[in-house]
Amino acid sequence: MPLTMIEHCAVQLARLPRLSKRLIAVTADSLAMPAALWLALALRRGSAAAAFDAGIWLYVSCALIGVAVFTFFGLYRAVFRFISRNTFFIASGGVLVTTALLWLVDALWLRSGITPRSLVIFDAFALLYMASSRTFVREVLYYRRGKNKERVVIYGAGTSGAQLARTLREDGNCVPVAFLDSDRALQGGIISGIKVFAPSELPALIDRERVSSVLLAIPSCSRRRRQKILKELEPLPVHVRTVPDITDIVAGRASVADIREVDANDLLGRDAVAPNEGLLDACVRGKVVMVSGAGGSIGSELCRQIILLGPKRLVLVEVSEPALYQIEREMRAITCNLALDVEVVPLLGNVHHRNRVRDIMQKYAVQTVYHAAAYKHVPIVEQNIVEGIHNNVFGSWHTAEAALECRVETFVLISTDKAVNPSNVMGATKRLAELTLQGLQERSTVTRFCMVRFGNVLESSGSVVPLFREQIKRGGPVTVTHRDVIRYFMTIPEASQLVIQAGSMATGGDVFVLDMGQPVRIEDLARRMVNLMGLTVRDEQNPEGDIEIVYTGLRPAEKLFEELLIGSNVTGTQHPMIMRATEPHVPWSQLKLVLEEMSSALDAFDCEKARSLLTRTVAEYRPEAGIQDLVWLRGQQGGVFKANVAVLDAHRQRTVKQLN
Repeated sequence: MPLTMIEHCAVQLARLPRLSKRLIAVTADSLAMPAALWLALALRRGSAAAAFDAGIWLYVSCALIGVAVFTFFGLYRAVFRFISRNTFFIASGGVLVTTALLWLVDALWLRSGITPRSLVIFDAFALLYMASSRTFVREVLYYRRGKNKERVVIYGAGTSGAQLARTLREDGNCVPVAFLDSDRALQGGIISGIKVFAPSELPALIDRERVSSVLLAIPSCSRRRRQKILKELEPLPVHVRTVPDITDIVAGRASVADIREVDANDLLGRDAVAPNEGLLDACVRGKVVMVSGAGGSIGSELCRQIILLGPKRLVLVEVSEPALYQIEREMRAITCNLALDVEVVPLLGNVHHRNRVRDIMQKYAVQTVYHAAAYKHVPIVEQNIVEGIHNNVFGSWHTAEAALECRVETFVLISTDKAVNPSNVMGATKRLAELTLQGLQERSTVTRFCMVRFGNVLESSGSVVPLFREQIKRGGPVTVTHRDVIRYFMTIPEASQLVIQAGSMATGGDVFVLDMGQPVRIEDLARRMVNLMGLTVRDEQNPEGDIEIVYTGLRPAEKLFEELLIGSNVTGTQHPMIMRATEPHVPWSQLKLVLEEMSSALDAFDCEKARSLLTRTVAEYRPEAGIQDLVWLRGQQGGVFKANVAVLDAHRQRTVKQLN
């Protein structure tokens, strides 16, 4: 039958009412079952004419019994597009029951002399008919539905790949035309009616099968392996997407059918180090834990991980009502779905309000605090100095003072790499918050204060990754501040997990630095994201490309690179990804006078005096720092940054040797 005729039949069949489709199936079975019986008798008796000697009532009984049994088994309620292996098992049972009843009717009433051997042949023909007819109709409908769909290749022919193929064929916007897999034992095989090819054959498949996308169905694959695969796919003119990570699938947060853009952490290709369960539990399990800024990027992920560790009570403190509503709903859903015995307490509150924070800690007997509330967007804080200092410095001070008064056991400040040699208000305020906690440690006999410093987290609000993705979807341009801007990156879950573990190792006044791996050029990240979305960068070498990269210039007080250490005095800890830095700090007696003077400046909205006090107290703060004195020549590294990298690399090599 010509393809146009198949397509025409599929369209007409799909348009029929459900009752009409059932009547067609009943009619076809009423004719096919007697035909299968006749063919079985003809073969058994050696003559087509001899098959009619059994009498017309045998064939009528076969049709009536068959339709009745199939109706009872629910075969006519099955939707042909979604027929699965279970349907064929049911059909097989229906055929066997039909055969048994037919033999019984013949033995007790018709007495045509049908033999068991004839019935065995009838079973074979009937099963062949049931399987082939249903499969044919399903494939015709698939052909019609997949005619104008996106043609994709699935990378990974394992369980996830097969499940994804079935999902897409049944009710997706894509039609899978091939599998790719590096396992030679699978290559050349057929899975769900789709052939498996070697990855090297993808360029030919793209041309031959008009493939526009590759879907990665390798959720349990390591990040290093995924990065290698992405590098191989990057030059090809296909849009690369992926199914969720295996941990999200197991936890029920996603399914194999949830196709999404490639995660930026896959581009980095670094495998997370397995957590130390003892460190995770120490400050959380069975304790009352409070998270400030609970609705933010880091705060919300801290909540997700903390609640799974079995705290007695989780106190969510958030100034934004919508953010608090969202994180509370999520926490209650987790406790309900996993049957966790954790009390979730959502509280609106501003960390500026010392009395409010103290009241919360007293009322709920808080034992561990993770202080994630902060303003973090560099240009915005630069233009709002008073609010930036008030929130980042005084919010941290007031929360820490309340922790002291309420005899909280552990207080963990979420800090940033921008606090090291800061050139902007945001970084300087976070450094002053660190100094404040170190000063308060001098007065503490119970509370252990510590801070955890790390770089950019992927997919957080304000991160370049969601911005680039949005710009690419709009057709560009993608905006990069400078060709040579580089940043450290870490995933939000990995950073949050390390924060929890670092807090457990605190002895008081500690500065913990997370191993962020190798820094990433932002321009390279943008180019990779463009290529993996099936597009090309438009530049001088490729004037006909799809997406242009525009360099907008460094924003006020922005650096070309960030550092993680002040100096080079760093030691290892119980965790290979967490280092302890020993850095100078200001005595509390001196620092308290500065904070009181700064409070007066803030009350008067005297931005210049506030900035002057920041400069005087944070020795490394240079507000005039910019591209002139942070010289970054292409292919060369600045001295301070080079020293930082050398220290971190040496520590990384030591920890690798220890692990081996």
